[in-house]
Amino acid sequence: MNVIVPMAGRGSRLRPHTLTVPKPLVPVGGKPIVHRLVEDIARVCAEKIDEIAFVVGEFGAEVEQELLAVAEKLGAKGSIHYQHQPLGTAHAVLCAAEKLHGPVVVAFADTLFKADFKISSEDEGILWVKQIEDPSAFGVIKMNERGEIIDFVEKPKEFVSDLAMIGIYYFRDGARLHKELQYLIDHAVIKSGEYQLPDALRRLTESGVIFKPGTVSEWLDCGNKEVTVHTNQRVLEFDLEAGLSMRDSSATMIDTVIIEPCFIGKNVKIEASVIGPHVSIGADSVIRHSVIRNTNIQQRTEISNANISDSMIGSNVVYKGRSKDLSLGDFSTTHE
Repeated sequence: MNVIVPMAGRGSRLRPHTLTVPKPLVPVGGKPIVHRLVEDIARVCAEKIDEIAFVVGEFGAEVEQELLAVAEKLGAKGSIHYQHQPLGTAHAVLCAAEKLHGPVVVAFADTLFKADFKISSEDEGILWVKQIEDPSAFGVIKMNERGEIIDFVEKPKEFVSDLAMIGIYYFRDGARLHKELQYLIDHAVIKSGEYQLPDALRRLTESGVIFKPGTVSEWLDCGNKEVTVHTNQRVLEFDLEAGLSMRDSSATMIDTVIIEPCFIGKNVKIEASVIGPHVSIGADSVIRHSVIRNTNIQQRTEISNANISDSMIGSNVVYKGRSKDLSLGDFSTTHE
């Protein structure tokens, strides 16, 4: 099975954290978003993931190497593909056209999920969906009496369904998806200047492909600072429930209280502080004389004399201050 991860956008709503790295590589709970996404997908797949194709913009060689390393850690081969123009979701998937064969999962890299269903070899197609209270701001599915998906409606003004598409799709026949994506390009099926994946899905259903909903119990967004902090909180809770190691053995803590769940990365040093609950601290960071709650801190950051909660702090930050709700990007320095 191949997984295609379109991620060419820079994630402007998550700035300043996406000024130096693309959003899918921002860590939550100590792992990049895209790493957790593919782990989530692997849990619902009966088949082994052979290759992960990342569709990127001009992110540079360092980012590309990090993405290939993510694939390798999951036992898969990684490949890099480019979307040079923002021409829509269908166009983004088609940028990895040579990977559209056999079973394929397409997963847009700005969301995480928790699900209990499993993909079966008998399934022709599955769309990951979440039941929501107000579907008017989302794309939703329309089903027949047999529970099969028959249409896709973007931001319905009248009630159609309360099952919103979260941006992850399974196709048993990747070549057939390739054909329909190419049809959109060849026949200029464009909406607002973009080629849209739901148009290809609609053509597949009209030709007889049966899509079923895969309902998720959690849908975790990483679109802006507030929701990413919440996502960090939830994945820490999931990791704790799963009994995963969340504290690197090289971390040192002196006169410090850790209130779980927390992630403490490699070579982290914490002195005379209270950390947690729901705090992630990236590698080589130093925390002194501080109280930190519900906060996602990235790598090589130094914080002292601070009382911080509900915050997101980037890499290579130096912060000395007082109580704040912060969103500091990489390489920031503040003194108060």
